[in-house]
Amino acid sequence: MPNIKSAIKRVEIAKKRNAINTARKSAMRTAIKRFDQSLASGEQEQIQASFKRALKAVDKNASRGIIHKNTAARKKSQLQKKLNNSIN
Repeated sequence: MPNIKSAIKRVEIAKKRNAINTARKSAMRTAIKRFDQSLASGEQEQIQASFKRALKAVDKNASRGIIHKNTAARKKSQLQKKLNNSIN
């Protein structure tokens, strides 16, 4: 544990940021899971809505630096592929 006041503050900030980033990453995973569930249901408008929500979550996390941009691109590609396979 640090003794210097500024270092103590940085540790506290790092804990808060870690909690926020973990929550955002979890919300992204939930959005992706909801998209998968809507694919199983088969309702086209629900599928489109959940697809847009999942893409938005992935993009936001990539822009915030929570996930790497290549990871975001891969996840978006996987989602798009699932969507295309459900339509055909």
